[in-house]
Amino acid sequence: MRKRTVLGFWLLLVALTVALVSATPLRASGGEPPDIIEFETMFPVMGPWLGVANPIRGVNGGGLPWAIDRAEGELQTNGSLKVEVRGLVLADHPMVPEALRLTNPVAEFRALLSCISHDMEGHPTVVNVSTDPFPATPEGDAKIEAMVELPHPCLAPIIFVMTPTGRWLAVTGDMGM
Repeated sequence: MRKRTVLGFWLLLVALTVALVSATPLRASGGEPPDIIEFETMFPVMGPWLGVANPIRGVNGGGLPWAIDRAEGELQTNGSLKVEVRGLVLADHPMVPEALRLTNPVAEFRALLSCISHDMEGHPTVVNVSTDPFPATPEGDAKIEAMVELPHPCLAPIIFVMTPTGRWLAVTGDMGM
């Protein structure tokens, strides 16, 4: 009888340990919170997404076509959002005045996190959370590092780089070229 009690105790201890380990979120190397999304590409505003005609999750695009050389970033489970863009500038496009082509006329960019979540009644809804503005160079370079209030749940996250007035210039995704 005592052997069964000891065996039962050890089995219970193993089961509790497995349950506790399973319920603990995994951590990335160095003890950092796990990433919700990590990206190495962004799509610049152009074509049908210009202006107010076809907003993405309620966010209108910039009024002129933009181009981007490089982008990367990550959103972690603790709300840490990092976005780095290089060469986010007005496109070399006939719609853009020649003097402004391949320049960034915006002194600051913001990042915006868009998630599908739910309201108090449990109905699906879009939740958009913005950072404060961060400096951007005339060459279109910026580094955004901020803590954002994550909606719970945060499904299908999208990251935008925006003007301070709320128009998106680049969004997570790929041009497929």
